[in-house]
Amino acid sequence: MSRSRNPPFPPMRPPAAATFCQVMAGTCGYSYTEWAEAGFYPRGTRPAAMLPLYAQRFPITELNHTWYQMPRAEVMERQRGRAPDGFAFAVKVTRTLTHDVDPNGWRADAAAFREGVAPLLQAGQLAAVLVQLPHSFDRTPSCRRHLAALLDELVGLPLAVEFRNASWATDRVFAELQRRRVTLVAVDEPPLRGLFPALDVVTQPDLGYVRFHGRNGRGWYSGSKEQQFDYDYSDEELRDWVEGKLEAMVRQTRRTIIFFNNHVAAQAPRNAQALMQMLRQRGYSVTPAIEGT
Repeated sequence: MSRSRNPPFPPMRPPAAATFCQVMAGTCGYSYTEWAEAGFYPRGTRPAAMLPLYAQRFPITELNHTWYQMPRAEVMERQRGRAPDGFAFAVKVTRTLTHDVDPNGWRADAAAFREGVAPLLQAGQLAAVLVQLPHSFDRTPSCRRHLAALLDELVGLPLAVEFRNASWATDRVFAELQRRRVTLVAVDEPPLRGLFPALDVVTQPDLGYVRFHGRNGRGWYSGSKEQQFDYDYSDEELRDWVEGKLEAMVRQTRRTIIFFNNHVAAQAPRNAQALMQMLRQRGYSVTPAIEGT
């Protein structure tokens, strides 16, 4: 099947039983010293003290440090222990599985990753495992084979796939993710040619996943994360998502998790809180921060 030129694609409807959706919002990472300077954390807050403070505002976070370094069970257990009971984590797979892949060693890395996130899974605090693929990962036979094999190695985990390359925006890909019960990540990013489009396609009725990266087109390919993710969403831009794609996704899923990646100057938590308020005003069941933190 050829790639559609006119997204959004027809939504894949979940079973009729999926009538209630829990919405959880947070940020991609939480340990940023600049957030203390911006007022989100008290000035002078050390990184080790940030998660308990973060959990006073949000019920979930996305761990991105696991992309740079393989997660270890003892580290995950300590990190879990700094958050209140019931706090949830999404965990990004390590780059040796998606970006810097050793054809002869990546399966061992997949096993190590599973072992590393086991404490979160066993505690019921693993909301999702994010497989974020680079823009260079286009829909060639070799990339298709690797993705299929990677999903096989990680089967049993709550998997979500984020494509950056628009070549994957095809109904055949969505149907295969649906068959595997793997979530397609919806993205908001600059409208640059070749990037994966913003869609509300649901492939896993148990889990919807949205990532807001910002729309800084000039900084996207700068090589600097400080420029790439420097963006402050307007209320109008957030409202467009709430009244459009998010509403469509929420109607089709039992749980939808939303993360903001525009971390510069604490724009991410500010935008996430604004989005949560808009969702509550429209009557959605938005999970609050965990009580007692």
